[in-house]
Amino acid sequence: MALIVGYSIRQLEFGETIPDQDKSVLLRAARVDLTTPIKGEDLPKGTRLLKAYATSPAGAKRIVFMLVVEEGDLFLLFYRNKNDPVGENITIKNKAFKTQLSKHLDVLLTDIENGRFETLEI
Repeated sequence: MALIVGYSIRQLEFGETIPDQDKSVLLRAARVDLTTPIKGEDLPKGTRLLKAYATSPAGAKRIVFMLVVEEGDLFLLFYRNKNDPVGENITIKNKAFKTQLSKHLDVLLTDIENGRFETLEI
């Protein structure tokens, strides 16, 4: 099982690199048994969305992963502050989340197709 971070998602959520303290939070939260399944639209076949809550030195975070069910790999989609328009209500009913989810899925799939991602061992 691995946590995969597309370069474009990394840029959107963190900038050029993932700070060490945030990487530590991501790795702690990247456990399927600690997440909650959420609904999504236009997901690739064999995947599902998972929401995780985490605490970082900068405050509470909301994290969304896409799980590839067969392999068990997680792909990072969002790493947000709980007060962010997306992070405050991570459901498909939240227009900000729904809009950003579509964009993030597109850039993630493009990065995967082009080999533009990093893999973090969980």
